[in-house]
Amino acid sequence: MRNIILSLLLASAIGSASAQKLTIEKTTIDVGKTGYQQPITAVFEFRNKGHRKVKIEAVRPDCNCTKVDYPKGDLGERFEIRMTYDARQLGHFDKQCAILTSNMKKPLYLRMKGVVLAEYQDLSKNYPIEMGDLLLNRSDLEFDDINRGDQKVQTLNIYNSGNQTYQPNLMHLPDYLTAVMVPERLAPGHAGTMTVTLNSTKIHDYGLTQTSVYLAGNPGDKVSADNEIPVSTVLLPSFVGVTAAQKQYAPKMLLSKKQVDILFAGKSKKKDVIEISNQGRTELNISSLQLFTGGLQVSLGQSRLKPGESTKLKITAIRDDLKKVRTRPRILMITNDPDQPKVTITINAK
Repeated sequence: MRNIILSLLLASAIGSASAQKLTIEKTTIDVGKTGYQQPITAVFEFRNKGHRKVKIEAVRPDCNCTKVDYPKGDLGERFEIRMTYDARQLGHFDKQCAILTSNMKKPLYLRMKGVVLAEYQDLSKNYPIEMGDLLLNRSDLEFDDINRGDQKVQTLNIYNSGNQTYQPNLMHLPDYLTAVMVPERLAPGHAGTMTVTLNSTKIHDYGLTQTSVYLAGNPGDKVSADNEIPVSTVLLPSFVGVTAAQKQYAPKMLLSKKQVDILFAGKSKKKDVIEISNQGRTELNISSLQLFTGGLQVSLGQSRLKPGESTKLKITAIRDDLKKVRTRPRILMITNDPDQPKVTITINAK
């Protein structure tokens, strides 16, 4: 069953000023498309703003084809009513349900509408990222382990779930990225591929370079967080020409761990420590220490380690900030160890 979850917040008050107040933004949800015999659900989210106890006394859908789930006891501060249509008839549908509570003299009518198609595919697994009518297979672009002179390609698979033709394009491209959409125009119910090419010669600094591009349905669309696609590039220092004999005298980085597991257990912050040592014969230089996302704070005791020396990398994870990030939280280090020019530390937080 495909669930369409729409968050409905405060707007219209139900009941008199002296009675218990329930609030909801709107009483109609357009759930869009579904397939024949593929039930579809609309979720209405309420707030109970009063202090008296109130219950739902009766729920009356307009046909047996619609099932309604609702709280059976006293209503809490927030609660949901879920309407599910069985989708056993092709074509457009418009279903209503009357809701009676213990403090209401008149029923409240909830409405869900949509369309049942004979040939419909639920593409939520193939295109899990929703940006308006355009569905994507991924939410970010990563160009990893790039050497100077490389031209690397990443792709975005895009599906048009709407009712109009779009001309998908990427806005705010930096000069080191180019993008081509095939086909250029995407008709309703069709998919295409956005090919994004990186020209590494136009990136100046080793290590992590980050930016954001924005997917537009048509040229000139507005830029917002809703259509943002983060882009990260890791440019590695070159050790071409270093011989095996020279590596014997090179620095050698050793970490106590490369994965940090954070369990907040109700706390807003958690700390961890990684020990870094130089097991090589010459000085180790950690030339870059960068974060792929927010939600982390790091401090490094020393960036240069003589043979046999060690230092500590202190990591603080911030729970509320990590909840907001869209990509995997990681720490990047660029070093002069020819066997480990790039070291990535992954953060698993719960």
